[in-house]
Amino acid sequence: MAMLDLNFVRAQFPAFSSRVLSGHAFFENAGGSYPCKQVVERLHRFYTDRKVQPYAPYPGAQEGGAEMDEARTRLAALMSAKREEVSFGPSTTANTFVLANAVRVWLRGQNAAIVVTNQDHEANSGPWRRLADEGIEVREWQIDPATGHLDLAGLKALLADGKVRLVCFPHCSNVVAEINPVDEICAMARAAGARTVVDGVSYAPHGLPDFAGLGADVYLFSAYKTYGPHQGIMLIGEAFGAELPVQGHWFNAGTLYKKFTPAGPDHAQIAACAGMADYIDALYGHHFAGDAPAGERNARVHDLMRAAEVEAVAPLLDYLAGRNDLRLIGPRDAAARAPTVAVALHGAAEPVSEALGREGIACWGGDFYAVRPLEAMGVDLQKGVLRMSLTHYTSGEDVQRLIGALDRVL
Repeated sequence: MAMLDLNFVRAQFPAFSSRVLSGHAFFENAGGSYPCKQVVERLHRFYTDRKVQPYAPYPGAQEGGAEMDEARTRLAALMSAKREEVSFGPSTTANTFVLANAVRVWLRGQNAAIVVTNQDHEANSGPWRRLADEGIEVREWQIDPATGHLDLAGLKALLADGKVRLVCFPHCSNVVAEINPVDEICAMARAAGARTVVDGVSYAPHGLPDFAGLGADVYLFSAYKTYGPHQGIMLIGEAFGAELPVQGHWFNAGTLYKKFTPAGPDHAQIAACAGMADYIDALYGHHFAGDAPAGERNARVHDLMRAAEVEAVAPLLDYLAGRNDLRLIGPRDAAARAPTVAVALHGAAEPVSEALGREGIACWGGDFYAVRPLEAMGVDLQKGVLRMSLTHYTSGEDVQRLIGALDRVL
């Protein structure tokens, strides 16, 4: 297997040569990754040459519309989705809220239940839990309070009576970070007659999903955490999308990617998302010989990213495991988790992140809207957790710099 060329990778990100950003080792990727240069260039070009109503019969409008179409078409191909199944919105939180409103109408008057977890970020928990106000039963698939793990046996019990119509769960949590077996969970739900909504926000930065392979009905993630602009991306399967009521203009009900967009989309940022595809293709072209179908290119880049991340984060996990003054949240095994590492300290986390900032380390402390899993695991929310999040462009030298700074600060 090819090894990730970190020098090539970092050359794709303007932040690493920024006067403002390059002085710190960046461990806040779970809050938002750096944008790649392909995205920045496309966004600049759109605002310079194409910032008009797209698709109108003159050159700037035609080129702008073509770039928007390109983003949807190329991202769909990489993720093994149909073009119509890729929907853009202002954020994943907003996309989830709109989707939950459609489900509210879909399940109205039925003797139905939905399943949520307490491992989730609040964006994929709160909107679903509020459906209880409509008389829809909400069942909680609970984590192990010691480890944060979601046991499949717990889901099986919740599905047993056949009332569940929807299962909402994370690909991985933004604090627990264990990678959940999405394909197995989706298969269990499907066998029980339930649809699935997967929150991929914390996983997609480590490799874009194979939508068809996972078997999910909906997969949500954020472009600004996957090297792109501040947009939410929702993959929604045609069959499920057809069952749900339109949430946008009534006359757009027949167009799946417009059906769940109640407000006008951000044309420039949609167009700039094509830069995400540019970046994945650039990584593929640099590391692998020959051409391949888009889905295969994405899969190989995904594996390249994950291998680099597992190698980079392992020393940090080893170091943290050797300390007796903190609690590591989530798995000890680097291969079983995303490289988002949260620890509970004896004291408050945010002052520690401030001290690390003075040491040249960019990270943060708090609850990160993961109030439910932290509460379930007995973490004091007033203290929060210190979160250090890597991605494939994080170097081994950055990790050693972080470990040295933790030694001095803790």
